Amino acid sequence: MSFFSGEDFTVDPEQGLSGVCDFLLSRSPEQLIIEAPAVVIVEAKKDNIKGGFGQCIAEMIAAQQFNASANKPLETIYGTVTTGNIWTFLKLEQKTVTIDLTDHFLMPVENLLGILGWMLEQS
Repeated sequence: MSFFSGEDFTVDPEQGLSGVCDFLLSRSPEQLIIEAPAVVIVEAKKDNIKGGFGQCIAEMIAAQQFNASANKPLETIYGTVTTGNIWTFLKLEQKTVTIDLTDHFLMPVENLLGILGWMLEQS
């Protein structure tokens, strides 16, 4: 897997799918550039989880299109919006977004890492 932070992730500027991801997890072993498949998008917001949903969903759609254009489509793209301490998880399947209404917390970190690892394994 590869972990990226603060990288440009411009997929389709005409659709508004351009910008910098806070964090992106990919199953690619390549560490230098983002390569498909992009699996998990992490959007960091200081105090407003709900305020990050739109941006996270746009990034998930961008990841979906990015993977498809590289002939590595995935059935599911995962996302999360976090304040650092609180994490809310999202799932994009085709054109349907599901938001987990359970807040997950940073501590114990093993639980959070388990969820992120599970997301990578599912894709």
